[in-house]
Amino acid sequence: MTIHKEGYRIVAANFAGVLILGFLVGWLLRDYWISIPLYLVLVIHGLFTLLFFRKPNRALHIDPHAIIAPADGKVVVIEEVDEQEYVGERRIQVSVFMSLFNIHINWYPTGGKIEYVRHHNGHFHAAYHPKSSKKNEHTTVVIHHADQKILFRQIAGLIARRIVCYAKVGKIVPQCGQAGFIKFGSRVDLLLPVNSSIEVKIGQKVRGGQTVIARLAD
Repeated sequence: MTIHKEGYRIVAANFAGVLILGFLVGWLLRDYWISIPLYLVLVIHGLFTLLFFRKPNRALHIDPHAIIAPADGKVVVIEEVDEQEYVGERRIQVSVFMSLFNIHINWYPTGGKIEYVRHHNGHFHAAYHPKSSKKNEHTTVVIHHADQKILFRQIAGLIARRIVCYAKVGKIVPQCGQAGFIKFGSRVDLLLPVNSSIEVKIGQKVRGGQTVIARLAD
């Protein structure tokens, strides 16, 4: 387990803040019984930030016929929707909600060539709500794989304020390669061909880069 590169500056700034504030608390208050609880709060805050940006050493599941979970979390949506941003057809949407305690790295659900990337500004509502897919700030990525277009979205949530996306149009990406990071955030949607065989259920916990979400039709 290491720290993800997206957290280097934030973790360093938090621990520097803990040290500075801790010193000021001890110097200004000069009261053992007051300063100890405040020290503990500052240390817990620093440790939580460290935990949030953790990067696991994980054995990735590679299967060109499967769609692999793009994030850790819980499946909150499985339904057919009309995708109107890019593919313009009926799709099966599978959404994975990430709590504050999940790993927040995002992985490519399949390998292929990136043919579309777009960031959309929006609101920061609770990401488990179905409407967050369209109303919240999000980034849409489409991967061309085996003559099919696999679309996924990184969606900001109530606390999340920054989506990091590594995808670039024309780039060839490997399945389970790192697709990005949602800082203190919240949800990833997959929009898959309607003839895909879904392998997960509502409420199921999944692991990014490991859990098979669906299998593509031949």
